[in-house]
Amino acid sequence: MDSERTRHATYNIHYHFDWIPKYRVPVLVGPVAKRLSDLLHSKASELGGEVLDLAIQPDRVHLYCSFPPTLAPHQIMYRLKGFTAHALRRGFPALNTRHPNLWTRTYYVSTAGRVSAATVRRYIKGRR
Repeated sequence: MDSERTRHATYNIHYHFDWIPKYRVPVLVGPVAKRLSDLLHSKASELGGEVLDLAIQPDRVHLYCSFPPTLAPHQIMYRLKGFTAHALRRGFPALNTRHPNLWTRTYYVSTAGRVSAATVRRYIKGRR
């Protein structure tokens, strides 16, 4: 994989994030899933990152992405989850009545350092 550049760094950082809706309610379907995909791509780009692969299941999101070293994983999750929750709840009012919060506070993150990018992508594709 090619390295990316910022003004002061050359990096090759790939993360696999995994998170779920509150109470694991299967709400990520149809237009909600499509909108979530669009939101994640646009917010990642705004933050200087890139979505490399994405699998949205009814009750889970798998995101394989690259972000610059200026953002820690917890900052990435805070921004992605906060932005998407706000936008989805505004666009789909039914999400407001069913859930006090859209996302749980927890998430899973790993780097692709121990496995190849192809392995992570195969795993995510198997979750679709």
